[in-house]
Amino acid sequence: MAIPSYDRFIDPVLRFLAGHPDGVAARDAHEAAADMLGIGDEDRALLVPSGAQPVYKNRAGWAHDRLKRAGLSSSPKRGIWRLTQKGFDFASTHGFPLPAETIARLATEYMDVRLRTDDADEPISGPIVSSTESPDDRLESALSELRSTVALELLEVLARVSPKYFETIVLDLLHKMGYGASRTDLQRVGGAGDGGIDGIISLDRLGLEKVYVQAKRWQNTVGRPEVQAFYGALAGQRAAKGVFITTSAFSPQALEFAKSVERIVLVDGARLANLMIDHEIGVTLRVLKVPRLDSDYFDE
Repeated sequence: MAIPSYDRFIDPVLRFLAGHPDGVAARDAHEAAADMLGIGDEDRALLVPSGAQPVYKNRAGWAHDRLKRAGLSSSPKRGIWRLTQKGFDFASTHGFPLPAETIARLATEYMDVRLRTDDADEPISGPIVSSTESPDDRLESALSELRSTVALELLEVLARVSPKYFETIVLDLLHKMGYGASRTDLQRVGGAGDGGIDGIISLDRLGLEKVYVQAKRWQNTVGRPEVQAFYGALAGQRAAKGVFITTSAFSPQALEFAKSVERIVLVDGARLANLMIDHEIGVTLRVLKVPRLDSDYFDE
């Protein structure tokens, strides 16, 4: 099953805390909520894209954040969650499971309310936001959308550059990925009579080990005949390694052939664009500073 969105964690977290008036360790609340939602071991192993935390713990944490913003819970000390008196009153007057509209209100109505630990304070209502994704989920979703957009833009630009310049871009990328001790170890050799070889990478200073590259700026799918021809060109050069890169895609037959010979790596347009983003070839990356509390700093 897919891990539920963070709003679905609000009910089980509140229910678990209501049964523990002295407060509980956050990790126990994470597991209890996951148990109530029927999240299995395989899904519990899933990490957020940054790899910093399991997804279910991240979403349980944001659910508790919403309960705190509503004045229903608190964190009296690091790693401990406990309902406020308002939280206990709320739990005693609202049956479980909570109605969908109540969960939606808790998830969205207090998103801009400053956190409270004083039970006497009334939460100040902020603007209602319809999304039930956690801020981390929204951030990752936005980054994924931006990445997909840039990848498409890259492929559009690559479709307009000259074949010669495309070959240069491919060699720049391979060098940025760590191939060749210096950029001069990657040579463009494409042209008439190139035998299907557009670039040569020397992996050592003496040029004893080489990788041969073919770069095709195509719109049509690359089929098995093209890959077989590249394989033949490698054999003619007595080469052990080859990389075939295209802006389009490879047919199933081409992929099957490449797997059968084991010395050719195929890189299609989608993978090429993502590699260019990862290694900042034709792309600039900006640093986004996302604040996260450093609890260790406050240990006395």
